[in-house]
Amino acid sequence: MSHSSDMIAEDIEQYLKSHEHKGLLRFITCGSVDDGKSTLIGRLLFESKLLFEDQLAAIEADSKKYGTQGNEMDFALLVDGLAAEREQGITIDVAYRFFSTNKRKFIVADTPGHEQYTRNMVTGASTTDAAILMVDARYGILTQTRRHSFLMSLIGMRHLVVAINKMDLVDYSKQRFEEIVEEYKVFAKQLGLEEITFIPMSALKGDNVIEHGHHMPWYHGPTLMAYLETVEVDDERLQRNPFRMPVQWVNRPNLDFRGFTGMVSSGTVKPGDAIRVQPSGKSSRVARIYTYDGDLEMAVAGQSITLLLDDEIDISRGDVISGVERPSQTADQFETSLVWMHEQPLLPGRPYLMKLGTQTVSATVTDVKYQVNVNTLEHTAAKQLDLNAIGICTLSLDRAVAFDPYQECQDTGGFILIDRMTNNTVGAGMLHFALRRSQNIHMQHVDIDKQARALSKGQQPAVLWFTGLSGAGKSTIANLVEKKLHAAGQHTYLLDGDNVRHGLNRDLGFTDADRVENIRRVGEMAKIMVDAGLIVLTAFISPFRSERQLARDLMEDGEFIEIFVDTPLDVAEERDPKGLYRKARRGELKNFTGIDSAYEAPESPDLHLRTTEMSSDEAADAIIGLLRERHVIA
Repeated sequence: MSHSSDMIAEDIEQYLKSHEHKGLLRFITCGSVDDGKSTLIGRLLFESKLLFEDQLAAIEADSKKYGTQGNEMDFALLVDGLAAEREQGITIDVAYRFFSTNKRKFIVADTPGHEQYTRNMVTGASTTDAAILMVDARYGILTQTRRHSFLMSLIGMRHLVVAINKMDLVDYSKQRFEEIVEEYKVFAKQLGLEEITFIPMSALKGDNVIEHGHHMPWYHGPTLMAYLETVEVDDERLQRNPFRMPVQWVNRPNLDFRGFTGMVSSGTVKPGDAIRVQPSGKSSRVARIYTYDGDLEMAVAGQSITLLLDDEIDISRGDVISGVERPSQTADQFETSLVWMHEQPLLPGRPYLMKLGTQTVSATVTDVKYQVNVNTLEHTAAKQLDLNAIGICTLSLDRAVAFDPYQECQDTGGFILIDRMTNNTVGAGMLHFALRRSQNIHMQHVDIDKQARALSKGQQPAVLWFTGLSGAGKSTIANLVEKKLHAAGQHTYLLDGDNVRHGLNRDLGFTDADRVENIRRVGEMAKIMVDAGLIVLTAFISPFRSERQLARDLMEDGEFIEIFVDTPLDVAEERDPKGLYRKARRGELKNFTGIDSAYEAPESPDLHLRTTEMSSDEAADAIIGLLRERHVIA
């Protein structure tokens, strides 16, 4: 290696060391569309001198191709990396960028401004320490400004800058700046946002971004960079909070080592500290704090560690290890704030997966208490939440989990909802508190259980879940199967869709939300009947896969048998025994499955009956054969 190469290597090493011990600030830019977020970040990158010559040359060329500012460099193109963004002049995804100054390192998330990309903004904000809310000085406070502000208050953002941008387009008017400040303060007070810094600036021209410039001599506050370099990061606050560590992995490489690995969410921990594991409530003491680089005398928030305990207690992934004095709470029902992030609406009663820390459980929104109007903060009645809606909801889980209110610990109080069928993230929320009824209601032990009841009947309890279009023949085939089972001495009950709607579900209509609730109630009733040792037959259209999956999840393995009564729509419509298709075609019957409401056919049913290829008796015999094959009946 040459002498010059050695010097270059030394310079690089010194440069890296100079950045190694700097503090790190994560911040987000948000606001309405085309308010200059990407331009601002591009200027910060440019001024930090972290761009290579070829990057600058490419941006200059792209500025001429895509830009709209004449010969000026379009800094937004440094961030808008997607071709669709450059062509449309908007940001449609979260772009993360790194830059550094002599005082601090930064990671910035540039988030979309369009309302349909609110989900991206929530994603970007979830891990940041500060937020820059951009406001176009020409237009002032817009709907999306209010929406993002409300989200900032929900996630507990402690450091907020309202950057009133494009002051060059309003002649750097002090009066215009003060008008926007006063309007925003009134709105922010309703949200409880207090620590707000207002900065007038021009991201394009550079005023008050890095230096003050000479266009706004009336402004005496900090520049944006000065604020970012000095704002306090919340590490110290996290360390003052009670100790929390969600368990990510049970580490057992050999019989002599059993540790519990995770990242400390808040507080501190030392060897000898008493701990409690939630939700089990078991206690122990910390024996060692193990890391790859050796044991620690103390671990703090943000560190990934492995805890070894004095006692051999049962701990699994998803459990939360807490300090014994102020442990996490446990519950299975909550009041929550929920931001809905999917094109398909949130329907109460529909099952989702909920990820809370390192825990994944089954969750159902049982009630939408109200929706929040982001413009007025008015509470409005709602039966469902549509894309980007924000609501206060009641959430019910299939088991108790360890948690903290979101305002106390974000890692153990913030959650996402995941669609069970597609694995798409559909919602993000914050736990407020456990519902009192979740603490007061307990499962009562009974001496005569399901096995005893089934044994007395000489059968295995099961649910035969018939699904298919209206007119497919579900009720006819289910009735024939029950007659055959009854003749053979089996104990059965048939839950028919129409019959149930005369009583248990007479309050429900045929909207998607009511259909979901209809099947939820039927699934719970079927579960009770299975617990009684019965063979239950249910004949319902049950058009949605997610609700059929909910019913399956209520049962034990092997108890749920899905039977797809497959009849083409034209055949079912030709039969039309109740005249429903004719009414639907005339527009007299809304939300009719197959006409103006979807039917999601089973992808892998336990039994697929093609009714155009067999008679009802043959279909019933096929079901009886399956029950014998699975030892439900002898």
